[in-house]
Amino acid sequence: MRIGVPTEIKNNEYRVGLTPASVRELTAAGHEVLVQTDAGMGVDFSDADYISSGARIVADAAAVFADAEMIVKVKEPQPSEVAMLRPHHLLFTYLHLAADKPQAEGLMVSGATAIAYETVTASDGTLPLLKPMSEVAGRMAVQCGAHYLEKHQGGRGVLLGGVPGVAPAKVVILGGGVAGVNAAQMAVGLRADVTIYDISNRRLAELDMAFGNQLKTAFASSSAIAAALREAHLVIGAVLVPGAAAPKLVTREMIASMKRGVVVVDIAIDQGGCFETSHATTHEDPVFTVDGVIHYCVANMPGAVARTSTIALNNATLPFALRLANMGAEAAMAADPHLANGLNIAGGKIRHAAVAEALGLPLG
Repeated sequence: MRIGVPTEIKNNEYRVGLTPASVRELTAAGHEVLVQTDAGMGVDFSDADYISSGARIVADAAAVFADAEMIVKVKEPQPSEVAMLRPHHLLFTYLHLAADKPQAEGLMVSGATAIAYETVTASDGTLPLLKPMSEVAGRMAVQCGAHYLEKHQGGRGVLLGGVPGVAPAKVVILGGGVAGVNAAQMAVGLRADVTIYDISNRRLAELDMAFGNQLKTAFASSSAIAAALREAHLVIGAVLVPGAAAPKLVTREMIASMKRGVVVVDIAIDQGGCFETSHATTHEDPVFTVDGVIHYCVANMPGAVARTSTIALNNATLPFALRLANMGAEAAMAADPHLANGLNIAGGKIRHAAVAEALGLPLG
């Protein structure tokens, strides 16, 4: 199969769909890989690195899309990229369609087959291709939140871990999944006062066993969240419903009740966000303020640590990319129902129930 890797063009996105190591695995399996010139420069992978791994360098994205059968990316295709997709294409990337109806409609018009990293499942129901970026985003959320709590950034001027004689900051984490746990690990490591909220009592028990007295757990009722927000210094939204829009756990009224200069980080922004006041931002202009509360809602957080993120993502996606290339999309999905769960669009139709419901479009 001919596999194409275009340069990512989303705002401040430096990651790349395949590393040279991944290219080597694919070419060793008999596939041809086309890489747009300088596609890996944002993470210090040169054209020479790709050539030595067996790739063929092409001049621009148009050449990638024209020659390739499978397109491997990191972020969702931008409008100019959607316009280059054709019915024979297999697109393998993050899509997050539940919060992006124009993209979904564009992919439907293209006729391409689109498999989303974020809805591929594992045998235990987890999301193996979302996990590495959730780990990165969870850890970054604390790092970014601490930065914007600094007074010269407009924050409240609070140190997460406090110092002897001064209490640590109160960190509220909404969601006890992969992103939430990684955020908790970082916040606990900085000696903050951490509480994780979740709607699963089983998950809360698991977190209690894992962290012991390093943090607190609480059931995520609306009243409990509202009360916690009034005292919080950093709130991290880390909820996920696979393929669907994120639930709005924090209302505008709750935001208005919070202290001035506190920070909220909405990791769920790719799926529409879990704060009613959220809207997507970029690394170029990452924050905005509502009622004195700083909102960090960057839709591609892991892109800030692009080299770490690219390698971590490829560790997870390569086995699936190899399976798709070796067998073709239809046979690979027939053989693996967990990979089939990644199918979002094919033949001009929405093929994932949660995506169809979120967009109000018929399921094909």
